[in-house]
Amino acid sequence: MSNNDRRVVLLARPGAARDRMREALEQAGANLVLEADPATTGQDAVLSAEPDVALIVLDAATDEALDRFDGVLSNPRIEVLFEEAELAVGRVGWDAARWVRHLRAKLGHADSVLPPGYEASSTETSGSLSAPSPAQSAPPPLPPELPPVEPAAAPVPAPAPAPAVKVELSLSELDEVGPVDVHSDMDLVAIELGDEAAHYAQEHAAEPAPPFASKLELELVDDTPTKITFDGLGLEEDQPADASRFHDDMAELHSRIAAMELVEDRTAASVHGAVLVLAGIGGPDAVRQLLGALPEGFPRAVLVQQRLDGGHYDKLVAQMQRATTLPVKLAASGDTLQAATVYILPPVLGVHTVGRDLVFDESPAELLASLPANDSAVLMLSGADPAQVDAVMKMAAAGALIAAQALDGCYDVAAPSALASRGGQAGKPQDLARRLAQRWH
Repeated sequence: MSNNDRRVVLLARPGAARDRMREALEQAGANLVLEADPATTGQDAVLSAEPDVALIVLDAATDEALDRFDGVLSNPRIEVLFEEAELAVGRVGWDAARWVRHLRAKLGHADSVLPPGYEASSTETSGSLSAPSPAQSAPPPLPPELPPVEPAAAPVPAPAPAPAVKVELSLSELDEVGPVDVHSDMDLVAIELGDEAAHYAQEHAAEPAPPFASKLELELVDDTPTKITFDGLGLEEDQPADASRFHDDMAELHSRIAAMELVEDRTAASVHGAVLVLAGIGGPDAVRQLLGALPEGFPRAVLVQQRLDGGHYDKLVAQMQRATTLPVKLAASGDTLQAATVYILPPVLGVHTVGRDLVFDESPAELLASLPANDSAVLMLSGADPAQVDAVMKMAAAGALIAAQALDGCYDVAAPSALASRGGQAGKPQDLARRLAQRWH
């Protein structure tokens, strides 16, 4: 069976959302083998259709009915895709076309989620950077009506520099100068001057030389050290009580020095960080794949900040719990972060340090800055906010592990692409999970 023949099952309640999903699947070229209402359809009917992909449109009733489809959700042969009913109905125009491209890529009908013609423009751009062919590199001929261009006149060579002038002065000719003690081989001094200096020397040759000091006066200071005597001075013997107190003070000083430590180092070493997962439109599928690949007992807390238009974060907890063996909880202000736990983090919450623990609070603006960077990681998946890339890069400079979802199969590539272009690692969600496990092995 080729990748293009993947069998798709659509589970959705009758209504506008189901109609929109059916149209999107048809436009994506899906092989739709079953369309059913999860509230009235059993798991056996779905499995008997032998699907390769199950697209589930979520609403309140469907979410409750999913407990009867554990055999479908946990089947490794079936790729499960989720979509919010409210988003499916409200997606029109450009957003609807992008969702169709996303489906087409997931079904194996395309290698990219980029708009049509983008690859061609990229190829043309890259081709313009390649070396031109000989025909392209040759300059175009001049139009016939233009007069021929006369060659430029040869540049006039610069005049040769004037020869250097040598002026020789004999010390014996300086009669006004007082006695000078010089070495015997300095009777003749040769000075080579440039053009301007030679001209100056010729003009002022007749002027008398400036007078020299005829006598060098030195004032000698007697620096012989003065002898200092200590008559009548002596050292008083230590009293036993003073010696004992000295030893006690030294022992206390050594004890204090041994106990000294840097408070910042102690905090950084003792406070465990966390893994922050930033995602949005198209991100739930990537988040499920990431959480499903994390090992049991992962030694750090995982914070999932998934942007949802409807804000149904309690439903997201139930959906993510089906994808991972780690416990999944809804974060609440005042709760302490626990290792090996996944927290669905609403955008109104942040974290702060209390002693050696991280605690949720209501300061979302300080979330990235509050995580201990040297023991944390930040992953930007499909639909993450590109405005947070700068803050994520600051965490990378402080020692955090940062990574982005690979663009292949990514629905909203703005943030992952920006992070990857600035040096962030990139990979599929399962690969990112392996890197996290290696970071805290």
